[in-house]
Amino acid sequence: MGVLEGKVAFVTGAARGQGRSHAVRLAQEGADIIAVDACATPAWLSYPLATEADLAETVREVEALGRRIVARKADIRDLTAIEAVLGEGVAELGGRLDIVAANAAIISWPRDTWAIDAAEFRELIDVTLTGTFITVKAAVPLMIAAGNGGSVTLTSSGAAITAGKGLGDYKAAKNGVLALKDTLACELAEYFIRVNAVCPTAVDTPMIHNESLHRAFRPDLANPGRDDVRDGFAQMNLLPIPWVDPVDVSNAIVWLASDAARYVTGITLPVDAGNHLKC
Repeated sequence: MGVLEGKVAFVTGAARGQGRSHAVRLAQEGADIIAVDACATPAWLSYPLATEADLAETVREVEALGRRIVARKADIRDLTAIEAVLGEGVAELGGRLDIVAANAAIISWPRDTWAIDAAEFRELIDVTLTGTFITVKAAVPLMIAAGNGGSVTLTSSGAAITAGKGLGDYKAAKNGVLALKDTLACELAEYFIRVNAVCPTAVDTPMIHNESLHRAFRPDLANPGRDDVRDGFAQMNLLPIPWVDPVDVSNAIVWLASDAARYVTGITLPVDAGNHLKC
């Protein structure tokens, strides 16, 4: 029996990368899953986001574990859509919601803050910060109504707890996520709903493995690949690795959602190979 047997988890950005990993690991531990992903890419973004086919693969992997899943295409900025998916999922999966993994986000590419396009800044903030707010706004009332307590884990970033040039838009959004975590932890403690955040270093997903970010590390190469940027990414971490695997973050979320962390709330948990100790 898994440590999350009988629980229901809501995962955003679940079609691929960290989100799919979270959904699968939570299911491995016994949770049924409600999953959403926008399955669409903003025109200005420098890398393609997940597709409906990717979301279907998440469904396949969760169902292969013998768990139930309600998966829908929905934008986390759309409160009506997220409320509808959660309402449908909670009704289908037993009338409860125990776990939220607010994972969905987008990243731009490193550039000076004053060089960021204003419209692009607004959209990144809207997806990454406002979308996290919408996620908890839709989910928390259902958790309170179920009366079972629960766990909310917001995905921030190592970029929010380290200094450095570039990614001013992304850093601003992810610092905002940490502020939400602190406030929600205080507000929800009386309901025994615990709220924490994870701050990963670079994670081995398409969010970092795309042309624009690779070029930021190796501008001397016309078409740098994974091996070309490995050393550059490794310089960010204390442990001699370039990036962590999605499951490393998922394991932290499983622990935070489990009874092993039943009195853990309000923390910022780096899953970062020591990145937060580097300048």
